[in-house]
Amino acid sequence: MLSRAARPALRAAVAAPRTAATYATLREIETRLKSIRNIEKITNTMKVVASTKLTRATRSMNDSRKYGEASNEVFKSAETTAAEAEEKKSLVIVCSSDKGLCGGIHSGLSRTIRRMTAEEPPFDLVIIGEKCKAQLSRTNAKGIQLNFAGIGKDIPTFADAQAIADQIVLLPTEYTDVKILYNKFINATSYEPTFIEAFSEEAISQSPNISAFEVEDEALANLREYSLANSLYWALAEGHACEQSARRNAMENASKNAGEMIGKYQILYNRTRQAVITGELVEIITGAIASEEM
Repeated sequence: MLSRAARPALRAAVAAPRTAATYATLREIETRLKSIRNIEKITNTMKVVASTKLTRATRSMNDSRKYGEASNEVFKSAETTAAEAEEKKSLVIVCSSDKGLCGGIHSGLSRTIRRMTAEEPPFDLVIIGEKCKAQLSRTNAKGIQLNFAGIGKDIPTFADAQAIADQIVLLPTEYTDVKILYNKFINATSYEPTFIEAFSEEAISQSPNISAFEVEDEALANLREYSLANSLYWALAEGHACEQSARRNAMENASKNAGEMIGKYQILYNRTRQAVITGELVEIITGAIASEEM
């Protein structure tokens, strides 16, 4: 049997490892809390930045719509349709960007292309932005004719769209059907992949009412390129607004989730700390009682 004097020492020896382990847990929780708080600060800052950029992007989007709708109105009045051909060759221009942290905005465009690949005849691709290029290179690598990087760093301009259109019209293949796939801005919380028809020079020349606009044959190529640039500008500007809106929403959700995690870890920290204090008090009281019994 142990003597009375030895019993308190034994109790302290048994309690020491448990207390040390609890202190280690406290430090781990404290480190995790600090990390999550830093993440919350970053996501909050990114949300504010995205909100500011969204205001500018929305203004630019509204201006770009005037360009695109003007071209659409001309072709609607001219009753322009896709050119008919025995061997139909289609081109799809995908408007994404180089930046992430904006939810599934780029994945939606890629899913649309994959669905088209499964359901429609083969078609070529021009991809604007590295995000969709990385996603589609695994499934549609053979169809990619051109890709453009450096998109999404700032608000798209008509000069950007014109530079892209200049490269597209130089492609050697004569496409009978050209479409632009982009994210259409519905409101600050929703968007959807949408197509804009971009007619070929042949389709424009075959329009039943094109003569009403008194366009010379020599100018048809310029009209086609200009209308393509208009539509690209519209698609890029609207896609940019969708991206900023999606990024703001993503950062807002991330900040909210971080806040919830901070609350849970704070409760866990408080309970663990209370357990440490309670354990120390028990040891002190036990030691005091043992001393009195000696």
